[in-house]
Amino acid sequence: MSASASSPSLPTPSSVVGTDVAAPAVQGAVATPPTAPGTDVTTPAATGAGTPAAVGSDGPAPTVAELLDFVRRTAEDTALVASLPLDPEGRTWLRLDGPGGSEAWLISWPPGTGTGWHDHAESTGAFTVAAGALREHSLAARLPTDGWKTLELNEGVDRTRLLVTGQGRAFGQHHVHEVLNESGEEHAVSVHAYYPPLPQIRRYSRTGAVLRLEQTERPEDWQ
Repeated sequence: MSASASSPSLPTPSSVVGTDVAAPAVQGAVATPPTAPGTDVTTPAATGAGTPAAVGSDGPAPTVAELLDFVRRTAEDTALVASLPLDPEGRTWLRLDGPGGSEAWLISWPPGTGTGWHDHAESTGAFTVAAGALREHSLAARLPTDGWKTLELNEGVDRTRLLVTGQGRAFGQHHVHEVLNESGEEHAVSVHAYYPPLPQIRRYSRTGAVLRLEQTERPEDWQ
């Protein structure tokens, strides 16, 4: 992935890849995470193309604000969004060239589909809805990075928001969330960017206040 050193251009599609691939579960010990405020940045519906700070692949790392601006501008590229193949049975996606060496994706969401609970390890990120609407459930809690299998969440850590076309959000490291298309009829499309490129994704199941680590995916599982 690359971007101009003077002004990052809108991304170009790289490839269509398949759906999520399961990886072996990671074993660990029981632990209870401390709670911490979430990093929430929600943008209103876009009214025009933004002008991001200059960031190149050999320059400084992109900030979360720059990632958010990138995904917002990309979501406004109607030709790119329309080029994404839609599958009624499952999500499809295109790999994009993100700013400053970031990892970026254009993703479609058939009605009723979602990610399940997961995090993005040490990567910061942002996403914007390009079409339709997505529901995000997230945790305002920092989870232990290793050495656990089951966590009991404290009260008050749940957050939820509905993001419609043109709206997005940014988040910090170890952000735990699930994203859903709750519509029964319409596809949703979104643009995502992460920096550094995702080293791993941890996937969870949840029953009430209990969060269970189910598997860890690495780049070779989704690229």
